[in-house]
Amino acid sequence: MATNIRRVDYFYCTVADQPGEAHQLLTRLAESGVDLLALTMVPVGPLRTQLTLFPADPMTLLSAAENAALVLDGPHAALLVQGDDQLGALADIHARLSDAHVNVYASNAVTDGRGSYGYVLYIRPDEYDRATTALGI
Repeated sequence: MATNIRRVDYFYCTVADQPGEAHQLLTRLAESGVDLLALTMVPVGPLRTQLTLFPADPMTLLSAAENAALVLDGPHAALLVQGDDQLGALADIHARLSDAHVNVYASNAVTDGRGSYGYVLYIRPDEYDRATTALGI
């Protein structure tokens, strides 16, 4: 697999930090046909968890959220990188961004254990165009 870098939209929502909340939300989204490219969950205080949802189709997510009375913050732009897991793959991406004076202010990466990886990069809006140019998008 060649490296594929593309723009993705993401949305935030906050849920109660208790057992079953993520399960209920993710089940409702799946039942509404929402295909997620990525998901992160982080605590935001002692009683809340923030979910960051990266839908394959933002309109499907927005429709499902409206039907479920789910409040979303977004869309926001990010970059999704998918490719062959090789030594230095992430360093190469960061070198290209650094050369363009683009700061990555947050990111998440994971390998699939079979030779591929996925990487989400959060770029500030005022640097986004420089980032896409530097990465050839």
